[in-house]
Amino acid sequence: MTNDQSQNSSQSHKRHQDSPDDRTKQIFSDLHLNIDHIKKTLGNSSDIVTRDFRAGKNGEIKLAIIYTEGLTDSASIQDFILDTLMVEMRNSAFDGKVLNNFEWFQQIKSRTLPVGAIMEITDFQKLFHHLLSGDTMLLMDGSPTAIALSSRDWADRGVQEPSSQTVVRGPKDGFTETLRTNTALIRRRIKNPNLWLETKQIGEKTQTDVAIMYLKGVANDKTITELQSRLNRINVDAILESGYIEEFIQDEVYTPFPTVYNTERPDAVAAAILEGRIAILVDGTPFILVVPALMVHFLQSSEDYYQRADIATLIRLLRYLSFFLALFTPSLYVAVSTFHQEMLPTPLLISLASQREGVPFPAFVEAVLMELVFEILREAGVRMPRAIGSSISIVGALVIGQAAVEAGFVSATMVIIVSLTAICSFVFPSNSMAIAFRMLRFLFMILAATFGLYGIILGLIVMVLHLNSLRSFGLPYLAPNAPFILQDQKDNIIRMPHWALLKRPRLINKKDTVRGDASSPKPPE
Repeated sequence: MTNDQSQNSSQSHKRHQDSPDDRTKQIFSDLHLNIDHIKKTLGNSSDIVTRDFRAGKNGEIKLAIIYTEGLTDSASIQDFILDTLMVEMRNSAFDGKVLNNFEWFQQIKSRTLPVGAIMEITDFQKLFHHLLSGDTMLLMDGSPTAIALSSRDWADRGVQEPSSQTVVRGPKDGFTETLRTNTALIRRRIKNPNLWLETKQIGEKTQTDVAIMYLKGVANDKTITELQSRLNRINVDAILESGYIEEFIQDEVYTPFPTVYNTERPDAVAAAILEGRIAILVDGTPFILVVPALMVHFLQSSEDYYQRADIATLIRLLRYLSFFLALFTPSLYVAVSTFHQEMLPTPLLISLASQREGVPFPAFVEAVLMELVFEILREAGVRMPRAIGSSISIVGALVIGQAAVEAGFVSATMVIIVSLTAICSFVFPSNSMAIAFRMLRFLFMILAATFGLYGIILGLIVMVLHLNSLRSFGLPYLAPNAPFILQDQKDNIIRMPHWALLKRPRLINKKDTVRGDASSPKPPE
């Protein structure tokens, strides 16, 4: 072997010895070696606090605690960990027995520490995960095992009213950025031992906690297995919001329609779980994902179930009317005013023609310009400071619309059309579905300007065929309309009284399909 080959082999052997997988696999028995390794791995970060001390009646035990400042409860560390180990253990001789390191470790774990959650850890990978999650690590000299003590306590926003999905009647609490707070909000509503929670870490760098909640015996086992499989296949370095998870698990990528439902309302998630669907909670975001998600779910609001059935049905009918107006109003105006003037009554046609007399642009260009301006104003209102955002967007729309009409760039009818379309788009309970229709609106305007009403009908046929081809975790996206399920029509466009909704959706749940007894009391006739 040449000198160069020997040198390369030596360097390769050294790199193999210093690789992170080998150096961080098992915890060392030497306390100071463990502390040095933790500090070196974390770059001597100033928020990592290390406290080494002696315990026992004669101070014969060398211990150390390590925690991350800002993620832990300093008071509980002082009162329940340090005070117990340094003061109370000094007065306890454990029945006068002489114990070795292993026995001391077990005594501390089982008889000494008044801490709720305790976990033994033998490798550095789990140690770093618990340490950086807010737990306090207890290390003992001579023991290759560490103890993770539950002491998590970080600043959170607290439970507040949801900002994206408001209701007039109904609960006012909303999810927060803390995973445990969110799971508690759901368990508060469903006090059932079959409500199962499974948690895993996704993200090589962030190690984000991702949990799924479902009602065992109600949720479809195939859907649970499929969701677990899709989550296990995610291999990415960071998960910072539930939107990351949504894009990885959705059935269809190339579609404007959402196939994963998101909400920040605990009552909506609890109702979905009771139907047999599965909730996906991601630490660090108040938006919870729900699967499977059908199109009807995006057009329903939690408040539909808190009002009387007749009121909820009327509101849903208005919502579906707004659905068609938001999608087709600009394109219908462009098609009729450009190709099908004979469809309009003569007085209305003369009025529209007189308004457009000085407008230099065709109806299509006029509609596109106004829609683009309104979308820009809406985005500006969202991004600007909340105190002035809404007023700026409203004033901007009024000023620009009035000035454009007076300058002769657009007609007054077009301002009405765009305003009506914008108002109808705000009726959607789900923002993700509203965005989909805002995108399709421009496509239908192009078809209307090219082929007139024939283009709109062609686009509608293609859209329905596309919707019919979509699946959400194997379920048809247009169910219960396509395929048509008669029993599920009680909670579709109309909403029957609660005493009539005794069956869960048939496609979502195939085991425990009964919500209640058919002999439940009904209103007197």
